[in-house]
This record gives sequence, C-alpha cells and structure tokens, in this order.
Amino acid sequence: MNLRRIKAVSRKEFIQILRDPRSLGLGLGIPIILIVLFGYGLSLDIQHVPMAIWDQDNTKASVEFTLNFRNSIYFEIIGYYDNYRDLEHLLDHGKAIMIMVIPKDFSRKLYSNQSVPLQIILDGSDANTASIAIGYAKNVINTYNTNILTEVSEKYGIANPEPIDLRSRVWFNQNFESKYFIVPGLIAVIIMTIAALLTSLTVAREWERGTMEQLISTPVRPSELVIGKFIPYFAIGLIDLTIAVLMGRFVFTVPLKGSIILLFALSALFLAGSLGLGITISIVTKNQLLASQVAILTSFLPTTLLSGFTYEIFNMPKVIQGITYLVPARYFIVCLRGIYLKKVGLVTLWPQATFLVFFALGMMFVATRKFKKKIL
Repeated sequence: MNLRRIKAVSRKEFIQILRDPRSLGLGLGIPIILIVLFGYGLSLDIQHVPMAIWDQDNTKASVEFTLNFRNSIYFEIIGYYDNYRDLEHLLDHGKAIMIMVIPKDFSRKLYSNQSVPLQIILDGSDANTASIAIGYAKNVINTYNTNILTEVSEKYGIANPEPIDLRSRVWFNQNFESKYFIVPGLIAVIIMTIAALLTSLTVAREWERGTMEQLISTPVRPSELVIGKFIPYFAIGLIDLTIAVLMGRFVFTVPLKGSIILLFALSALFLAGSLGLGITISIVTKNQLLASQVAILTSFLPTTLLSGFTYEIFNMPKVIQGITYLVPARYFIVCLRGIYLKKVGLVTLWPQATFLVFFALGMMFVATRKFKKKIL
C-alpha cells in the first residue's frame, strides 16, 4: 500500500464530508419493517426472567416454595447453586437477572411462628426489567404467604403466623435509574448510525456523480481506496464516542466503573466493523437512496431493536432470538454495560471481544474484495 495515495483519498473524503452535510432520507419500506418488528418480534411484557436459586434449607417446605416460581410464566429457573461465587458469575455474564437465596432455617421458622428472611438479588443494569421482575416476585411471595398462613393456622393452631420477610437487593443499579442502561446502549446506536449510514453513501456518491471513473483511472488500489475512505469516518466515530462518554459522565452523571481504555478499544473494533459494513453496502448498491435504505435495514434498526438495547432478548420469540446472534451490537452492548455498570474486564468479555474482532476484520476484508476497478 502507498500511504501517499491513502492520504490523498482521505483528504478528498474529508473535503466531501464538509461540502455535503445532507441528512439521510428514509425509505418507504421502513414503516413496514417497524410494524413487523414491533408487532411480531417484540413485546413490552417481561416473561421467562432467568432466575437462579440457592436453597440452603433443601427441605420439603423450601422445595414447595420454589415450585411457585417454577410454575410461574414470569420466571425461568436456570439452575440451583450452592455458593455466592457461582451466583455472582451468572450476574456478571448476564445469564441470570434474578437470584433467590433461601436460608437454611426456612422450614423451621416457617412453622414456628417466626419471620422468614428471603434474599433476592437483581441485576439492575436494566432498570425496567429489574423493577418488573421484583414486582413479579413480590406477587408470587404474597400469594404464597396467603396460602401458607391459612395452612399453618389450621394445622398448628397459630393465630397470627409470620409471613416470609422478603429482603431484596439490587446490584449494579440500586435506584433503578434507566439512564444507567440507556446511555451505554446509546453509544452502540451512535457508532452504528454514524458509521454504517454515512459510509453507505461514500462510494455510491462517486458512481452517481461520475467521479468514480476518475478514481479508477488513477493508480489507487482497491484496498487503498477503501482505507482512504475509512479513515475520515473512523475519526468522526471516535470523536462522537468521546462526546458520548463525556456527556454520559458529566451531563447524565452515569459512572464509568470499568476501564476507559478497554471501552475505547472495543468501541474501535465495533466502529471499524460498522464502517466496513457501510462501505460494503455502498460498493454493492452504487446508488445513494438504495444504499441508505439498505444501511438502515441492516444496521440502525437491528441495533435499536434486536440488540438488547430497547428490549430484552430472552423475552423475544425463539426465531427472533436466533436472528439476534447475527447482530454485532448485541455483543457490543454487553461489553458497554459490563464495563460501565459491572466493572468487568476482558477476562469476562472475551467472547464478545472475539466476535467484534472477527466482525471488524471480516467486514473490512469483504469491502476490499467487493470493490473492483472496473466500469460495468
């Protein structure tokens, strides 16, 4: 590669960006896609909340109590554990939203007219889901209390037996503040919007204006042209990322608990892949209107609706859940919320980071291979 030629292409693209600040238009098919996604693929009702249980008592009474959660459509018990280390691991990796710890003297206190403490730990990184989940848990426990009070009173002659004393604790977002999970997720939306939507027009614009013939006649190689167009938008993306992080910290007061270096490193990978996707779309379509529509359908909408940013993935139909594995933002948002709220590092986020590496390399490779110095 010739750095001089790459610099010339980048300079040209910077000038073009400054001269053409037009907003991107939305296609007529977007409302249809939105209706299909919202009507069939998404639901505002939270069901099948992943839940882990540590039954320290392990008696008939405690097992019967857990059956109330197993038989509820709102909870899905993913397993039974016997230590806090495994439970913390589940929360850190997002495999469980709620954890319930039943004390070892559960049955004894239940049938001896004593209050029974019950610990519930919630992942508060998504305040909406956590608040709804604790509400569901309280309803299940209240129903159980009503039934058990009647049973204990009749069986043991206790006039006013004590109900279960629920003691819940929320991790990562104790006050259920929605901005704590919205702001990190918005970084993914901003990066994908700037990267995929803007770069989707860059090559198509050259074809429509007739300047591509001039570029083809130059010694610039396909890889140099792609990288030259990549650099200006990569710089813009990093600036937008910096602005988003600063506004999140000083405007919305969202704390960044994890490593800012890791945040920028993973964001750079996601940005590179998004730019590669946009350039590939632009090369294939060769039309700005079509390119903008395809970019919205393949980047902005999936990032907003199918990444876990707006709606919980586990609450979607199985078919839609399968599709979300193809959405890069799904992995990036896990990284963002893990770094922001849970202070986790690469040891925990390496599966998502690996996917982002392949996403970035793969999209840049495809963009380079798709561009041909030919006039068809």
